[in-house]
Amino acid sequence: MKLDVIRVGYIPLIDAAPLIIAAEMGFAEEEGLRLELESATTWSLLRDRLCFGHVDAAHMLSPVPVASVLGLGGAGVPLHALSVLSVNGNVIGVSRDLAGRMRAAGHDFDFKDARRAGEALIAAKPANLRIGVPFPFSMHAELVYYWLTALGLPAPQFVDIRTVPPPLMAEALEAGEIDAFCVGEPWGSRSVDAGVGELLLPCSSIWAFSPEKVIAVRQSWADSEMGLAMRLVRTAWRAARWLAEPGSRGLATELLSKPDHLNLAPELLERALHGRFMINPAGDVRLSPGFLEFFDGAAGFPWKSQAEWIARQLATRAKLNPETATPAARATFRTDIYRSAMASVAHDLPSASTKLEGALQEPTAVGSMGGRLILRRDEFFDGRIFEPIGPA
Repeated sequence: MKLDVIRVGYIPLIDAAPLIIAAEMGFAEEEGLRLELESATTWSLLRDRLCFGHVDAAHMLSPVPVASVLGLGGAGVPLHALSVLSVNGNVIGVSRDLAGRMRAAGHDFDFKDARRAGEALIAAKPANLRIGVPFPFSMHAELVYYWLTALGLPAPQFVDIRTVPPPLMAEALEAGEIDAFCVGEPWGSRSVDAGVGELLLPCSSIWAFSPEKVIAVRQSWADSEMGLAMRLVRTAWRAARWLAEPGSRGLATELLSKPDHLNLAPELLERALHGRFMINPAGDVRLSPGFLEFFDGAAGFPWKSQAEWIARQLATRAKLNPETATPAARATFRTDIYRSAMASVAHDLPSASTKLEGALQEPTAVGSMGGRLILRRDEFFDGRIFEPIGPA
């Protein structure tokens, strides 16, 4: 059978797993596709390669499509998100020096309480707190801004946020260019293994179920190649379903660790998939259940309310009109394509395309097409609830 080729760009992070596994395990072939995977070193490079048509689709930061339609960064090419590739998966870490000051002041590094960790960080921080994030338009940046501002340190006004490519985060910490970071795994754990950093918090402690990466495409490609787009969505869904099986993790880490993918030891990659972290060079271990999710809780569904939340954050900082930004942002998360793609498989979908973000304090059954969908806890650490203004 002749396979249709889709060129897909990605950054070597664990949350690119659905695309890598789809290519390695034959899930792409089940949809008549061949994924040509091309790694990139920085998010700006990957975004530009997508915008200029050098790749057809990309493993992309969830705020980038929203930023593209708001005219923030990029080449002026509107990007859309076909599905969410991963939920959560980021860590916040600090330098050994800053960790020592926090520990001396009594912080126990419990790796779960965002309020206590943030207060300890603010109390121990240098006069000019420098935090590395992989890209200005990223969930890393949005969660850091939200977290610190809610705790009384307005960000980015009083925090120096610096862009550092994920593979270089440990080096930037060691060189003294940053005091802390927010990055996707395995690069946070890499700083611990290199002896230069300590892990403070999983970002799931700030927002319990945040959309991290998406499958991004050009709007023009989504509209002209809708059949291919739907097959790509199903391909990633099949891989995510396999990744959700407990017995898949060993093989998954072996495949991800290959030189032409992440090129890192399987033992390092296992930490995120199992939610079991060594948080400092002394070997202290902390557990973070649900650290990274690909499938359960409708993880792949591109909620328009999440696009709205991102738009409100971006618009506020860029001094754009949030009321104007909202409809443009909602259009970037293509629930229409996702619903059409899933119509041919046994996968329960939410009845609505928006929800109250942050309202679920525990796993909760919600209205769905099949009547059996349970969403995961999605609280914000400060108890706020975001109510979208767009239609359900």
